[in-house]
Amino acid sequence: MQEIFTGLPWWVKWVAVPVIALVVFGGLIASVVGFVIGLLFKLLVFVALVGGLIYVVRKFMSSSSSRSDW
Repeated sequence: MQEIFTGLPWWVKWVAVPVIALVVFGGLIASVVGFVIGLLFKLLVFVALVGGLIYVVRKFMSSSSSRSDW
C-alpha cells in the first residue's frame, strides 16, 4: 500500500482519496450515524420515562403513608 502512494502528490493522498471514500461510503456512514443518534434518543426517552415513573411512585407512596399516619 505504501508503494502505491509514494509517487503521488500530497493532494491525492490527503484530499482526493478521502473525498472518494466519502462518496462511496457516505450512505453507509450516514446510516450508521443516524442509527446511533436514534438509539441515543430512545435511550434518553427511556431514562426520562423511568425517572418520571419512579418520581410519581415515590410521591404517591409518601402521600399515602402520610395519610395513614392520621
